[in-house]
Amino acid sequence: MGDTDALLDVLLAGGRRADRLTHVEHLPARTGEQVDWPAWADSSLVADYRALGVERPWRHQVEAADAAWSGRHTVLATSTGSGKSLAFWLPALTSVRAAIGAGTLDPGRIESVQRRGSVLYLCPTKALAADQLAGLDRLLAAGSARDLRVATCDGDTPTEDRRWVQEHADVVLTNPDFLHYSLLPNHRRWARLLASLRYVVVDECHAFRGVFGAHVALVLRRLRRLAAHYGAGRGGVGGGHATGEATGPTFLLASATTSDPALSAARLLGVDADDVLAVAHDASPAGRKTVVLWQPPELPGTEAPWSTAPLDADPWATDTPGPAPTVGTGSGMVEADPDRPRRSATAEIADLLADLTVAGARTLAFTRSRRAAETVATVTQQHLAAVDRGLARRVAAYRGGYLPEERRALEAAIRDGTLRALATTNALELGVDISGLDVVLIAGWPGTRVSLWQQAGRAGRAGAEGLVALVAREDPLDTFLVHHPEAIFAAPVEATVFDPTNPYVLAPHLCAAAAELPLRGEDLPLFGPGTAELLDVLVERGALRRRSSGWYWTHHDSAARLTDLRGTGGDPVRVVELETGRLLGTVDAASADATVHPGAVYVHQGATYVVEELDLPDAVALVARRDVDFGTWARWTTSIDIRSTRDRRSWGPVTWGFGSVDVTQQVMSFQRKRIPDMQVLGTELLELPARTLTTAAVWWTAPTSVLTEAGVTAELAPGALHAAEHASIGLLPLLATCDRWDLGGVSTALHVDTEQATVFVYDGYPGGAGFAERGYGLGATWLRATREAIASCRCATGCPACVQSPKCGNGNNPLEKAAAVRLLDAVLAHASN
Repeated sequence: MGDTDALLDVLLAGGRRADRLTHVEHLPARTGEQVDWPAWADSSLVADYRALGVERPWRHQVEAADAAWSGRHTVLATSTGSGKSLAFWLPALTSVRAAIGAGTLDPGRIESVQRRGSVLYLCPTKALAADQLAGLDRLLAAGSARDLRVATCDGDTPTEDRRWVQEHADVVLTNPDFLHYSLLPNHRRWARLLASLRYVVVDECHAFRGVFGAHVALVLRRLRRLAAHYGAGRGGVGGGHATGEATGPTFLLASATTSDPALSAARLLGVDADDVLAVAHDASPAGRKTVVLWQPPELPGTEAPWSTAPLDADPWATDTPGPAPTVGTGSGMVEADPDRPRRSATAEIADLLADLTVAGARTLAFTRSRRAAETVATVTQQHLAAVDRGLARRVAAYRGGYLPEERRALEAAIRDGTLRALATTNALELGVDISGLDVVLIAGWPGTRVSLWQQAGRAGRAGAEGLVALVAREDPLDTFLVHHPEAIFAAPVEATVFDPTNPYVLAPHLCAAAAELPLRGEDLPLFGPGTAELLDVLVERGALRRRSSGWYWTHHDSAARLTDLRGTGGDPVRVVELETGRLLGTVDAASADATVHPGAVYVHQGATYVVEELDLPDAVALVARRDVDFGTWARWTTSIDIRSTRDRRSWGPVTWGFGSVDVTQQVMSFQRKRIPDMQVLGTELLELPARTLTTAAVWWTAPTSVLTEAGVTAELAPGALHAAEHASIGLLPLLATCDRWDLGGVSTALHVDTEQATVFVYDGYPGGAGFAERGYGLGATWLRATREAIASCRCATGCPACVQSPKCGNGNNPLEKAAAVRLLDAVLAHASN
């Protein structure tokens, strides 16, 4: 099914849901531009591609491949489904086959005795590496280029298989984590690969942003250093290395459409921007795409509080109190009616997905969390079971934490049509090859325009028409965007933001680099400004030892274990069924306290389990299979201490600060809530350890004089500050390339360090990620947007669209909406000072 007008009518339910549609954008179709195969391309590979139906390549594929073949670092930044894989495999595999051929044609000649070239492929996820391996297997099986040895290698690869890869593989597909923890620390075992490295492919490089991007940038610098040590690029064929000069491997990066891809790629590699060629003109064909913005309806009735809404509630919604008496005037900010909360995006998506499945559409529904993906799939199945039980079996969830074999089976099932719909996290945003989809539903703003267009690109791949629906959550930013389409369609995509010089990120990588090979003075420019000063600090603290010849790691422990690339807080926690010993999946260590604590409900493909025991030292959660009609929501406390202030400015009596803070969180209890009416069934206390994060934060203070100006009493102050904190976190992603889940916040009527009422917003990553600093730099703009988002919301006392937060550890209590607007007005009145 591919008629977007008919599919849009399905969403609109013949007009019954027309009031939910806030905007329709038609993106025109695009014709493709093909060119001839490059003269240097291996004829067998060309024949293989033709056997797969690629008679001639698109222009952007050849432009990128030509640049890479000439030895130029290249980034290809085009849309989803534009054939980026061909652009990097054509030069990379041609180079390896040319080296094989040179030795085969005249093995007796001295000049033929050269290293057999190799290629290293890096991507953010194991799933994408497995998908690329399957694609390469299809390509090589299509014709005569079967002398290439291709393999994946990651933390799951058995020792014997890993040894074969070390000794024989021409193409190794892996991820930055494996480089960091295994390949680079054990580089002597990988000497053959490193010495013969011709190309390094970095796929989906736009995913390397924030702190994760900074880590990956430093891993790539360490890789370049070791490749140079082993003489990579010397005596190779292709990649501009035919002269025998040791120039190192050529990097070929593939990215979604981003702002200034050459600069981002250069920062990732640690080279000058002039050394990277960007190919950004997409010459592939694209069908017409229809993008609709959608706001779920207000819930019927006004008597019951939000927590007892009669529809399936958003699984990330926290419990909220019933409507409180309206306090203050709020300067004309609300209507006289009581709160009218809207239906959750999760419930709305489940309805739309069920209707599309009945209509025969193939659909992906992107959600913001693992629990939401499970909920959407389960509720959709329930809707369909009432119509046709067979249809219910054609919908499933897909998320991180599933076992690899489960994910592969789900990917195959959506490809071949066995499944019509998947409710997924952003695990399917990246380039796993799933084509032929009719519709993409997106539950809530995905954080960046780059992610939005990546997800939207899944609809109508291979030149077909596609329909995309962005369904707003009750969130200030979502509400703003669905009513301001120009902020989506008329604004450029963001640049990929990350900072490899962040000392909290750089320090452990300097230790890891020194453990691999002693650091020399000539290595320091590779790691950026401030490296020498940071090395002095590491020597002073005993992490490294300084000698006249350089800096050395002299400890027995692995230096690679000093840092966690993805900020997950350690090794994943395995979820194991108590009765059978079966491994169900994993959860990130950082979220384990809140999601698999004793008594928590764990959902896996619609089946519910209850956690019997959480063993944090062994990273295991033991669960028992039980059918329950409730879910569990953790509650936690957060405190914050200022370590140092890097910058400060004053607006009269109001003080702004930016600096380093310690954030301490502890999960204290959890609530059981009946599904779907979300009635609280009970609360239980937990005994779990406190966890401290050292990061960067922005804060502003409101002394007593400002609170008095705003008419905010001592009784109202905690709720006003809390509401302002929540709303400001929701609006900062409009100004910084981040998501509200990248941020945290704390508000207090009296903070021990500032000695005043204070609102903090901090980066949710060790050392910081630049988001709080961006908020500090745009303080007045940020607070004005926050004030307007609260004041323009139609609710009376606060709702998820303005001041309630989906991740508040205090159950969104207390919150004072009217007092928050008055407080922000008083603070902003001093901005000119």
